[in-house]
Amino acid sequence: MKKCNIDNTVNFIKKMYGSNEVYLHEPRFFGNEKKYLLETIESTFVSSVGPFVDEFEKKMCSITETKKAVAVSNGTCALQVALQLAGVKMGDEVITQALTFVATANSISYLKAFPVFVDVDLDTMGLSPDALEQFLTKNAKILNNKCINKNTGNIIAACLPMHTFGFMCRIDKIVEICNEWKIPVVEDAAEALGSKYNGKSAGSFGLMGTYSLNGNKIVTSGGGGAITTNNKKIGNQAKHLTTTAKIPHQWEYTHDKLGYNFRLPNLNAALACAQLEQLEKMKKSKQEVYEKYEEFFKENDIDLVKIPNGTNWNYWLTSIMLKSEKDRNKFLKESNKCGIMSRPIWTLMYRLPMYKKCVRDSQKNAEFLEKRIVNLPSSAIL
Repeated sequence: MKKCNIDNTVNFIKKMYGSNEVYLHEPRFFGNEKKYLLETIESTFVSSVGPFVDEFEKKMCSITETKKAVAVSNGTCALQVALQLAGVKMGDEVITQALTFVATANSISYLKAFPVFVDVDLDTMGLSPDALEQFLTKNAKILNNKCINKNTGNIIAACLPMHTFGFMCRIDKIVEICNEWKIPVVEDAAEALGSKYNGKSAGSFGLMGTYSLNGNKIVTSGGGGAITTNNKKIGNQAKHLTTTAKIPHQWEYTHDKLGYNFRLPNLNAALACAQLEQLEKMKKSKQEVYEKYEEFFKENDIDLVKIPNGTNWNYWLTSIMLKSEKDRNKFLKESNKCGIMSRPIWTLMYRLPMYKKCVRDSQKNAEFLEKRIVNLPSSAIL
């Protein structure tokens, strides 16, 4: 790679954002955030009960086109509870991707189940239905209406695809394959709020979807997340389980299950509601950022990652594809030295010490992407 290409990119980003220090993804607050937060403080309902929690859940249902949404404290606990309600138990296996943030694999391990890593598609960077079908055909069988790994004898209890950087994996095909193999699908849509695939919202294809509202997401509540589903019974179970499994009563404290205190405070929900009101405006601004990058890279030999077919994208993070791992490392070093917070894609899960013994396929595409992808600053410009 020519050094001037890195210099040109750095100068372009600084000019676009009007700053010599540019972060990867900053939150933007330009709506009713202060108003709703002040209302919450004045009401004194700042903890886990309050009208903004209910309003947030209604807004999430509307945006994701699902029948039930449950507010939780973060995206990781959303994954954990969704997998538990999908039927994952100790000793089971969950098919997922190694090219993901560590929370995806950790949520499986919290249930004392085992991640199984299947390769991704190059264009979506999400779980590949072809690789999934090949893995199941080679390694699985149906016994007593359950999918069993023939090599380990463990139940394959769920499939957990992740919509990488807001791109949509071929989720319809994944669900179709998993239905044939009696495997429930939980979507990790942490990065995909506002994205759609063939006109249908992320998080609405599988049995459940999960979201993150961390500070670096397209909209944020500081910390927060949600579980969505079209199965109201499961949705009610998720609400019960994440609110300490307390049986409703005017004054008694009775709990009928081992529940979790994964409740989203009303204070955070107020921030989330204000942010959700601006989701479409945020997407439009981030689309303009992407289009500026697209125009810039036409004159540069660095490849911008294209939007996959079928994806109506939320434009969460803009990525580039470098020619080699050496080029990737050079770009990361020089851009960060110049005040531009560029970041690589995640280290593949099976390279981490706690997951190095997990079952996996060839991971050809995941390893190719790991060596070449860099994420560029993608904050909305308002």
